[in-house]
Amino acid sequence: MAAIARESLIIALEDAIIRGSAGRRIEVLRQITDLFFAGAEVYDDEQIALFDDVIGRLANAIEAEARIELASRLAPAENAPPRVIRQLARDDLIDVAGPVLSQSPRLTDDDLIDIARTKSQPHLLAISEREEISPPVTDVLVARGNREVMHTVAANSGARFTDKGLSCLVDRSDGDESLQMAIGRRRDLPPQLFRALIAKATQAVQKRLLAIANPLDAREVQRVLASVADRIGEAVAPAKRDFTAAKRNVETLVSRSALNEIQLHNFARNGRFEETLVALAELTGVPLEVAERLLLGSQPDPVLILGKAAGFTWQTVRAIVLVRPGAQEMSQAALDKALSHFECLSVQTAQRVVRFWRVRRNTLTATAG
Repeated sequence: MAAIARESLIIALEDAIIRGSAGRRIEVLRQITDLFFAGAEVYDDEQIALFDDVIGRLANAIEAEARIELASRLAPAENAPPRVIRQLARDDLIDVAGPVLSQSPRLTDDDLIDIARTKSQPHLLAISEREEISPPVTDVLVARGNREVMHTVAANSGARFTDKGLSCLVDRSDGDESLQMAIGRRRDLPPQLFRALIAKATQAVQKRLLAIANPLDAREVQRVLASVADRIGEAVAPAKRDFTAAKRNVETLVSRSALNEIQLHNFARNGRFEETLVALAELTGVPLEVAERLLLGSQPDPVLILGKAAGFTWQTVRAIVLVRPGAQEMSQAALDKALSHFECLSVQTAQRVVRFWRVRRNTLTATAG
């Protein structure tokens, strides 16, 4: 009976494709699809191949509305005709491709990777919603996906990632607090990438991420950040300097609300190191003895960090770099390199390091002994 029904439907299919109206083609498609689902659980590979051929030929001749209906019906089927599934998954119309991309178990990783590399962002979004996604597929989604795709795949507990994919996710989360939180909640995020994520986050997000982290991971992150701040801030023991007059001058400016970047720039440009140091400490909130140790280092990096965190221009930062004892002979190449580092440094990263310097008075003072 089933064979006779299939034979009559094939004849009806030929008639519908050659001479039938759009309505007739849709009617035949529904009949064939109904027949498939009536025995889908017992059909063998040869029978499924027959449906694959018949439905595939008709799918090429039907309108979008019928393709949408067909895709919705076939998408969750465990043994849906594979060629039809691949055909629907590559449909330019996302209403057709979407259900198949997000649900069909018939699509292989190779299918998904090819589609993710060549189709639209809505196609990538549909793939990112699958219950399970393998690492090779997420690599492509992370590399090519837009913000919505990033958020969806990062929050998908069934998505698995390579270390490269997770690293790319972290890199692309810069400035996106909700994406950072989604990544931070992943249980497969390695400790080193969690620390990298913390380094990108704002202070508010840092607190939220540390609150959801394993206590041991949270303590390790805090230790690493503090270590980085201390290492950058290490310098030779400061020489004995008398800051009395400089403090008095800066305090006078503060009382008049006249201490600002312009005044700091003038101090540095005129070679007034003590006033520059005291004014810089005041404007950045870093203890004076810590600021002194930072500026007496052999490298300009601490000045770049302080300047970037405070929002100073390169002209001001350059003047502070050059007012340091022994720095007047810096080559143009060294200054160009410092400018490049200053431009690449993010405000958020600089501010995070400065926050540690503000509270590291005891630690940095102790290193002098």
